[in-house]
Amino acid sequence: MSGIAILVYLLAIGIPGYLLHQFHSRSWYWHVLSVAAAVGVGMIPIPPARQTAGWDLVFGFFCVALLVWGVGGLLTAFHHREKHA
Repeated sequence: MSGIAILVYLLAIGIPGYLLHQFHSRSWYWHVLSVAAAVGVGMIPIPPARQTAGWDLVFGFFCVALLVWGVGGLLTAFHHREKHA
């Protein structure tokens, strides 16, 4: 199970990183909303019937992916703005 977890979290970091590299940062408010959504997903209590390793991976994937996309987009937006100012 740990190998699958490592793969899932590497994908959660790699997919948003790749998308930011390919399509660059969009409007800053989308990335702030993404960070807020990541915090919201992280705070959702998992129902007792769904407390399995699979659901932990699903929630963890979305939380990490949204956080990476949000923070990465904000960092690249400010870096891009400084470059062209």
